[in-house]
Amino acid sequence: MSTNGTHFNGSSLAPHELTLNRPPWVANTLGCFLIFTTVVDILGNLLVIFSVYRNKKLRNAGNVFVVSLAVADLVVALYPYPLVLTSIFHNGWNLGYVHCQISGFLMGVSVIGSIFNITGIALNRYCYICHSLKYDKLYSDKNSLCYVVLIWVLTVVAIVPNLFVGSLQYDPRVYSCTFVQSASSAYTIAVVFFHFILPILIVTYCYLRIWVLVIQVRRRVKPDNRPKLTPHDVRNFVTMFVVFVLFAVCWAPLNFIGLAVAINPVAVAPIIPEWLFVSSYFMAYFNSCLNAIVYGVLNQNFRREYKRIIVSICTARIFLSDSSNDAVERMKSKPSPLMTNNNQVKVDSV
Repeated sequence: MSTNGTHFNGSSLAPHELTLNRPPWVANTLGCFLIFTTVVDILGNLLVIFSVYRNKKLRNAGNVFVVSLAVADLVVALYPYPLVLTSIFHNGWNLGYVHCQISGFLMGVSVIGSIFNITGIALNRYCYICHSLKYDKLYSDKNSLCYVVLIWVLTVVAIVPNLFVGSLQYDPRVYSCTFVQSASSAYTIAVVFFHFILPILIVTYCYLRIWVLVIQVRRRVKPDNRPKLTPHDVRNFVTMFVVFVLFAVCWAPLNFIGLAVAINPVAVAPIIPEWLFVSSYFMAYFNSCLNAIVYGVLNQNFRREYKRIIVSICTARIFLSDSSNDAVERMKSKPSPLMTNNNQVKVDSV
């Protein structure tokens, strides 16, 4: 079995028909891990979207990209992850070619959409902190929406070539229809560079410039012509910096494995342990549920809005329960039309 993709030499089976003989605990562990990721992904990112929608303090140009990032994370939880779970518990792909292609395509849309939105967030924070005098003009409401639309257009354009290269296939090692690193070495190198390394370099530059300015503010050597940074600005920057670091950490192993395999598939592919490949994939999947947690932990406005939404949901359930119980009690205590006047007085006086 080749370890650099789904090309299993010597097998007469199609890629989607291939299965691996593994101990049951492996599939169960991966399944539980992905179920947890999916549930937290859906609940957390819905909280992010509703928080921005409900709270005026959170409705700003910068958080347009945060909502867009939440949508990118939701994409995989609503379609590809459930299909991967089906594959895990059936020990193979039994959903057909079309679902495989759609699942792989949406996986790519989510990943590329995430890194492009993280890049958009970094550029937004860079302009807000380092070029604050131009920020309102650059990031008006209209311009911000245009930037988000551009991000998604570029994301789709970046994924479409996969349909022609034939790189979206089922990989039984990760129970997923996904990008096959061995489909084309040149294409894999291009994907890793333009969809991971280059955005990471841009984001790193933006955050390094911001860190320099923050340090200048702390040491009181900031030029006088720059507006003063507030503690809220710094906390917001730190929050988005942590989001970026977590994304880089979660996706770096898989991207570097793909790059190594693409550069020298004959020498590198056989020496990559299966556990490392599988771990890198599910580590990347796990990233989709982390952002909402980071906002809740590090951003006070998001944390407060999370609590308000959760309390309002719980309160609504309590009120519905109370109202239904009250209705039952009223029905029980309501006097029968056949009651005599004496009985009616007794009932009312209780």
